[in-house]
Amino acid sequence: MTNGELKFDKEAFLAQHWQRKPLLIRNAIPAFASPLSADELAGLAMEEDIESRIIENRDGHWQIHHGPFGAGDYQRDTPWTLLVQAVDHYIPAVAGLRRLMDFLPQWRIDDVMVSYAIDGGSVGPHYDNYDVFLLQGEGERLWQLGQFCDAESALLPHDELRILRDFHCSEQYLLGPGDILYVPPGIAHWGIAQGECTTFSIGFRAPRMTEVVSRWADRLLEELDPELFFNDSHIEPVTRAGEIRPRDLERVRAQLQAALDQEIDNHWFGELVSEPRYDCETDDDDFAEARALLASGPGFVALAPAARVAWQQEQGGIVVFVNGAHRVFGESVLDCLAVLCESWRLQGPTLAAGLAQAETVALLDYLLENGGIYVE
Repeated sequence: MTNGELKFDKEAFLAQHWQRKPLLIRNAIPAFASPLSADELAGLAMEEDIESRIIENRDGHWQIHHGPFGAGDYQRDTPWTLLVQAVDHYIPAVAGLRRLMDFLPQWRIDDVMVSYAIDGGSVGPHYDNYDVFLLQGEGERLWQLGQFCDAESALLPHDELRILRDFHCSEQYLLGPGDILYVPPGIAHWGIAQGECTTFSIGFRAPRMTEVVSRWADRLLEELDPELFFNDSHIEPVTRAGEIRPRDLERVRAQLQAALDQEIDNHWFGELVSEPRYDCETDDDDFAEARALLASGPGFVALAPAARVAWQQEQGGIVVFVNGAHRVFGESVLDCLAVLCESWRLQGPTLAAGLAQAETVALLDYLLENGGIYVE
């Protein structure tokens, strides 16, 4: 799916750089040929259902314009950048770029955003709360790296853009086709096009801990007995009216901890990290046609580009998550499921063997119903 393999020491990267410090991977994909041209990207940004924006700096002020765009929107007299989100959902060759990062958990990947800029185009100095691999497509872009930032870092006043007020460049790199710059969360970076260029941003999201706690608490509350009340047997006599005593709080904490330690399943986490950012619903007619083809014997089954599929093995079987849903299957589905997640496709003898098993047929039907696969 890609026109090359990622050339670098993955174990050293994970030990020294992942979520720690940037890394330049020069000539990461030798002889890299961009899977998408600037004209094709501009065409995608004209579509109603595709998220896109143009950012420009006009007279010292950063401006943002949201798509869909028309041809006239690309005629500007100041340096500008076009950004199109989730291009991997629409262009299979761009989706293939995600496989460069197969050494990282698939559930961590967000999408592949693609940007095009004219000479001098930029989105300004900023930082992200996610990991990103910046793969240079056509042309060249100068990347400057700066300080570590957080929620306390000063930003320029703007309703939508999060541009740093202060940027302290510590190093810079000129990227050409096939070069990759990894930038961890919180590191300030600033890319400036040197002539026309395109960049593929392969982003990895992490759930906010507020979301994690909220989902876990919701699941826990489903299991807690609503008739379980605070208990203060063996209470000591009150000596000061109206006081909440330290011993009262000790009892509350102990009983709270006992409630928190209650055993619950972990399905809430898989549902959370597999939730899609964009609509993955299938047209009823298309779904009926695909289901009929699946029943009659398709040529192949493939992961849908926009799908978020994950699984976990438990004592009771294999829990499969797709686009925020989950279902438990028997362990007999594991071989086909592992091949599907690794190669993104089932075909030939592997598919035939799967279709001969009722449990695997049920798995494929479940994936199809929830937008996880397509069949041909």
